[in-house]
Amino acid sequence: MNTSANNVPRVTGLLIIEARNSNPNGDPDRESDPRTRSHDGKGVISDVSYKRKLRELILAKEGPVWNELKSKLNLNDDDFGIHVDQETRNKSKASQNVGEKKSLSGAHWDVRVFGSTILEEKDNFIRTGVVQFGIGVSAAKVRIQRDTNTVKANVDASKDADRGMAPLGFRIVEHGVYAMPFMINPTAALKSGCQLQDIEILCRLIPFAYSHNISRVRPFVEVRHAWYFQHKSQLGSASDFAIIDSLTPSKENPDEPSSVWAEYGYDGPSVIQKAKSHFTNKFEHFGDLCEPEFLNAVFPPTK
Repeated sequence: MNTSANNVPRVTGLLIIEARNSNPNGDPDRESDPRTRSHDGKGVISDVSYKRKLRELILAKEGPVWNELKSKLNLNDDDFGIHVDQETRNKSKASQNVGEKKSLSGAHWDVRVFGSTILEEKDNFIRTGVVQFGIGVSAAKVRIQRDTNTVKANVDASKDADRGMAPLGFRIVEHGVYAMPFMINPTAALKSGCQLQDIEILCRLIPFAYSHNISRVRPFVEVRHAWYFQHKSQLGSASDFAIIDSLTPSKENPDEPSSVWAEYGYDGPSVIQKAKSHFTNKFEHFGDLCEPEFLNAVFPPTK
């Protein structure tokens, strides 16, 4: 285990995610209905769902997002694998080929950042993640629309499948604004091997999680803001709850589903200005990861 000083910062963050006529996270226990809380009807996005989208961007080694990062940060593909393939649920080839010179964490970005429940022969313990995403909850109740899917036009007619339909198979949230917290814990980095570059990659991936993972049922979901509060000290310099509360959107009547973003009166520049004033001298960096200028201030280009 590496016990040298680690430069991973203590961070409290909050993603503000908007969904329009999309299913941001289906519930397999409810026939892929958009996830909701039973007691108040507010929408939910699981941490697993969001992290999967970040993993997909790392897996797409020929994709524009990874190639931009690779060029900007001079990355080696072999050091940034993903441990489990989503489609097959099997270990990736990189996992199967990890040899004496490289551990699971050495070969896999997600193991270093999100942790792992896999017990390695060399390191016989379960690692907790350096980065933890919380559950994303909508600021107001969401309205779900359910429609019947008709058969695709190019179905093989010889199989008599062109008569088929999927009743109520298309399920979407008409509109929702979700707040998803995330934390970066430098203590966990001592065991996982996570380095500052791994955190930089995470922060540069966050804005593209939905825009580069579009699907038919999820065509219009966007990270509107990705608030990043870097504490003055690795021990922490302000309450996580207070930071999150200052940035979380609200709606005058949360029992009434929204139809447009404007209903929340959430002006990003005003929100961050007020929060900065409240937490004066408590942060090293405080801003929006969706803004390239702020990202480059936190992680200055090395080239």
